[in-house]
Amino acid sequence: MVLSEPDESQVVATLPDACDYKGLPAARSSTGGWTSAAMILGVEACERLTTLGIAVNLVTYLTGTMHLGNVHAANDVTNFMGTSFMLCLLGGFVADTFLGRYLTIAIFTAVQATGVAILTVSTAIPSLQPPKCTQAPGTCVPATGFQLAVLYAALYLTALGTGGLKSSVSGFGSDQFDETNKAEKAQMTTFFNWFFFFISIGSLAAVTVLVYIQDNLGRRWGYGIVACSIGVGLVVFLSGTKRYRFKKLAGSPLTQVASVFVAAWRKRHLAIPSDSSVLFDVDDVIIITEDVGKVKEKLPHSKQFIFLDKGAIKNNENFGENLKVNKWSLSTLTDVEEVKMVITMAPIWATTIMFWTIYAQMTTFSVSQATTMDRHIGKSFQIPPASLTVFFVGSILLTVPVYDRVIIPLAKRYLKHPQGLTPLQRIGIGLVLSTLAMVSAALTEIKRLHTARSHGLVNDPSKVVPLSVFWLVPQFFFVGSGEAFTYIGQLDFFLRECPKGMKTMSTGMFLTTLSLGFFFSSLLVTVVHKVTGDQDPWIADNLNQGKLYNFYWLLAGLSVLNIVLYLLGARWYVYREHRLSSQ
Repeated sequence: MVLSEPDESQVVATLPDACDYKGLPAARSSTGGWTSAAMILGVEACERLTTLGIAVNLVTYLTGTMHLGNVHAANDVTNFMGTSFMLCLLGGFVADTFLGRYLTIAIFTAVQATGVAILTVSTAIPSLQPPKCTQAPGTCVPATGFQLAVLYAALYLTALGTGGLKSSVSGFGSDQFDETNKAEKAQMTTFFNWFFFFISIGSLAAVTVLVYIQDNLGRRWGYGIVACSIGVGLVVFLSGTKRYRFKKLAGSPLTQVASVFVAAWRKRHLAIPSDSSVLFDVDDVIIITEDVGKVKEKLPHSKQFIFLDKGAIKNNENFGENLKVNKWSLSTLTDVEEVKMVITMAPIWATTIMFWTIYAQMTTFSVSQATTMDRHIGKSFQIPPASLTVFFVGSILLTVPVYDRVIIPLAKRYLKHPQGLTPLQRIGIGLVLSTLAMVSAALTEIKRLHTARSHGLVNDPSKVVPLSVFWLVPQFFFVGSGEAFTYIGQLDFFLRECPKGMKTMSTGMFLTTLSLGFFFSSLLVTVVHKVTGDQDPWIADNLNQGKLYNFYWLLAGLSVLNIVLYLLGARWYVYREHRLSSQ
């Protein structure tokens, strides 16, 4: 009996490195692709709506309802945002080591929804807020410890959910496309553009519709809508379970970095062989495991950070029973080289933190400035203070197509680079724009204070300074345009330059710059307030009696210094493709 060959049209193509929800090899035709990615983009849009919808208008709630000072309120906002992004490291570790990206997104989205639900309740129950101020001066009673505890519990539970969700959503989205397939690889590039677009759409909805509802209908309605939207986003995300592609757990890149350093430290007294071929590498792993599929693609040896090579020195203590390798005493040279790649990115990573410190001012002091100014359009409509950030989001949405249609063609023509601008050049432009934002902010604040003094409003913060709020637009515009360059430049840089097996590490490095930027803002505000004191404060509860412009000048000066350091780091850095091709 002769068996006929199966019809190729009946053979279902599967992916070797991905499985479906049943744990079987994922079929290319029925899993992944844009249908799956769209459901993931939906939950990310809800996350952005939530995080920015809370953060951008939180300072007015803390000062106006909870009766906290400007310094306290500003630090609460930046600490909330900083914690949200810092917890991405925890979320990434949990996803890579224990749960996988799908379960991490599902669980932490539910956590975020719970946090917002508590926040909604805290704004709806009068006993969880201090009494309203009367007309008599000094009658504003600040929130009690219990009232703040409930508020902080809601905020930081939301931050925990945000961190876990954000750590995995971009990675899980890119998992829906096969990099070995030319068509799907091109789709994955488009996915990141849409990812940024959906973030911007969520931001736009947050700073317009959501802020308007919070200020005019009440916080409980605004936060309640957010809680419902997160619930809908979670349902949509879960509905795509049968279509998703799931990658196997690869272990946390943080563990790899730690194990390489520990292995090198343990053998710090050993001499590094002159011939790198005798160091432990993936070839040795193949001999031991007899499985090529379990090892990484071999990387060439470099002479940077040579001390770490000691982690790959072989001796009898490195192997246990059945020749099992102890990764805490022996690393492959390829693992060492991947860690070296991460280290070379450190100067760029460190010098991009300053951008997000300036970005933080758009949700704190810029909103505080707006509350004191004339926000009327016509005779009846008044713009909510936090809605000024619509110019910030609008500048992002405007800059992206201008960059794509105008700047890239010009840069390709004159700079002769296939991408137009390199990721480092894009980041550099963003840093310059953020510096201009602080110069603009300082000049606007000087004009605002001059107007307040000339109308005798220095001692009466309840009165509106007769200066149009649109004077604040340039600082929002510069930071928004700067984000369009910096955000995409950073994302491109970290995803491209990080080793292939450390995708979560690249996302983590990017998001920690945001986190540390917000935390550095909190630190800077605290130090400035302590140094300038209450007699001649830069940052006063009554902005008309402060010198906020000096704080903006300080940020501008620090940003110029940071740009110099960035340029040195960028000049020293060698792109991964050039580094590998030259060896």
